[in-house]
Formats: sequence, C-alpha cells, structure tokens
Amino acid sequence: MKIVNIAKGSELSASQMLSNRTDSDFDDVDRTVKEVIEDVRKRGDEAVFYYMHKFGGPTKEQMGQLRVTEEEIQEAYVACEPDVISAFEKAADNIRRFHKHQLNETWSYREGNGIMLGQIIRPIKNVGVYIPGGSAPLFSSVFMNIIPATIAGCPRIVMCTPAGKDGKINKYILAAAKIAGAHEIYKAGGAQAIAAMAYGTESIKKVNKITGPGSAYVARSKKYVFGTVDIDMIAGPSEVTVIADSTSNPAYLAADMLSQAEHDVMASAVLITDDSSIAEKTAAEIKKQLAVLERKEIAGKSIENNAAIFITEDLDSAFEIANDIAPEHLELEIDDPEKWLDKVDCCGAVLLGKYSSEPLGDYIAGPNHTLPTSGTAKFASPLGVYDFLTRSSIIEYSREDLKSVKDDIVIMSDKEGLTAHGNAIKIRFGELEGYEE
Repeated sequence: MKIVNIAKGSELSASQMLSNRTDSDFDDVDRTVKEVIEDVRKRGDEAVFYYMHKFGGPTKEQMGQLRVTEEEIQEAYVACEPDVISAFEKAADNIRRFHKHQLNETWSYREGNGIMLGQIIRPIKNVGVYIPGGSAPLFSSVFMNIIPATIAGCPRIVMCTPAGKDGKINKYILAAAKIAGAHEIYKAGGAQAIAAMAYGTESIKKVNKITGPGSAYVARSKKYVFGTVDIDMIAGPSEVTVIADSTSNPAYLAADMLSQAEHDVMASAVLITDDSSIAEKTAAEIKKQLAVLERKEIAGKSIENNAAIFITEDLDSAFEIANDIAPEHLELEIDDPEKWLDKVDCCGAVLLGKYSSEPLGDYIAGPNHTLPTSGTAKFASPLGVYDFLTRSSIIEYSREDLKSVKDDIVIMSDKEGLTAHGNAIKIRFGELEGYEE
C-alpha cells in the first residue's frame, strides 16, 4: 500500500491521490437502471418478479407473493439465536435513545399585536427503506433507517430487501425489521425495488421518500427517481480516515482500516500520522491481519487500490488532510483526542480514542451509521429523525401589521417585475385602481 510523506503546505494534494475519490463511469449502470425502472412503471409486479429472477434471484413461484407475511416474520424471529436477539434489542435501545434527541416539534411565536410566525413539523406519510441482501446482509442498516422513521412518527414504513434463491429473506434482516418497527416488508431488490417504491405496483404502494444503502444500481436508481420521491443521499463506497500519533497501537489501526476495506473493493481506508514508525508498523500489521481475513480478497483489493498512509510533519497538517478528504468515518486514535475536536470540520462521524473503533458506530453505540461519503460531508449530514419530517412555515399578519410593511412589499415586487404580487397587497387597502378597501 502507498506510504506517502506530505510536506508542509502540500496537505490539500493528499486527497487527490485516493483513486476512489474520482468520478466513475456509470453509463452502463444507468442504461440498465432506466430500462428496469421504466419496465416496472409499465408492468408493475410482473416486472419486479422478472428482474429479481433475471439478476440471479428466485423465480416468481419460489417467492410466492412479494409481501412478507406476519408468519414469515415471526418464523424468522424465533429462528434467530437468543444472543443475537439480545444484541439486536440492545442496539435498538441505544439507537432509539440517541435519535429521540433529534425530534423537533411544531413551534411558533408572536410579535406586535397580530403577527404569528412559526413552523409546522409533520412526519412524512409514506417512507421506503432499502436493505441489501447478498453475502453481507446489512441488518444493522435496518435499525439505522427504520428507527428514526418510527421516532418521527411516520405512519407507513415500507422495507424492500431481496430474497435468496430459496425465495426467503435472511432471518436476521426480518428479525431486525420486527424489532425496529417496519410496517410492510417486500421481497424485492435492486433497481426494481426502488422503482416499485417510487412509482408503485399492485403490491407495493408508492412512498414519498426512499432511504437505505445498496449497490451502484440501487444508488443510481435512487438518483433517477429523485424528484418523484425524496431520497436520503447517493452513497458511495465506505470510508475511514484514521489520525494517529506516537501513542497509537498499530494493530488497532490496521484492524480498523481493514474493517472498512472488507466492505467493498472500492472502500477507502486512510491513515494519517505524524510518526513514521507508526506508519511502517501499521502497514506491516495490515499485511499480517489481511492474510487471515474471511473476506481477504475484497479487503486486499481495497487496500491495494484505495488505501494510503500519509506521514505529516505534525497533527495540524493531519487534520488539514482529513478535512479535505471529508471522510465518512474519522477516527482520532491520538492522545487526548477530545482536545482536538475543534480541528474537525468535515466528516460523517468522529470517533474518539483507541476504544471507539468504527464498528462500534456501525452496530450499537446509537448515532446513525448512514453517513455522507465521497467528500459530501462538506455539505451533508448523517441520516436522522429530521430526514423523516417535513417543515411548513406559519405566517399570520393582522391588517395593521400588514399595513406597516405594505409599501416595502410593493417596492420589492415592482423591482422584481412581479407587479401582481404588489397588487395582492394594494387591493387590501383600496390602493388598486378600480377597487375599494
């Protein structure tokens, strides 16, 4: 893997060395996505069944109906090991506790004698959540997407996730959905699931917003349907940037970097340190630990193509690089990490200290693990309860209060060339020709 010395003043060039930070060519993916979405819009359930099987899933006969029954959910729940259910319940409790702090309520205030201003907060009525299946079924994402929606009070929460070749959904995903509070669950994956939630089919009624992770096909599908529905984000590959100093443990650093690398061959793991010895020892540890990983082929390609170790002159420079990368996860495995928090400008989540490993945030700590990637942390935020709420402004003026600002409104509307705006004010005071008050 790359070990690069970064000279003082060259910090902002570091992120340009990360190959997965560049735009990818999605032409082939987009062609497939558009074809699938348009077909689902035309043929509904039949198209969903067709593409599920075409892309390696079960047949229509193997799946039966798209909607998962209560009996199937309960069967999956009781089939889970007791220690798994215990861990799920603990995670769900922590996630609920954290996200309840994000809940906003309708508010208003009054000024003068007749002015009332405020904001109405309402839950989104219909929410769709996508959960990937495959070799790494992300049941943890079930909690992170559904629990904030339940706290927001969304009356209908739909989950789509692909069935295996036996026509069944992973038991852990179904158990997680039961604990999290999903209202409807469907056996649908890929672009066809996104299309079904966005436009509706005979079985899957349309939603207003779609959240959740997925493959490039899922991400591009969400981008395609945006505007018909809202989406959470266009998520890129998983990322971690770790800042380390002479007090850091190279074995911990390597393990944390590999925990991201095993996600995907495009995942990015970056170490930034002001200690060259830590850099070299971490590189050696990565090689050692990688050799025995279950997903070593995936993690190895990620490390080879998208990982880097940057050696800086000091920690101030390390933070400059980290803020330019704006990573999904930022670990501060340094001495007294809390005192450096003011240096952090851009990241999805920041984890402090050698015992706050990134998987802690993925699974059980409580904050959401659906985070901005690919540098979008410079303007985007983690998924939260606020993503499942709508905000509507409240405006009320009395006649006297409107009178006090009417001339200002007319002046501004005239300057914008929107005279009908001004007329709507004038007519209320008998100032529009041909009309009395």
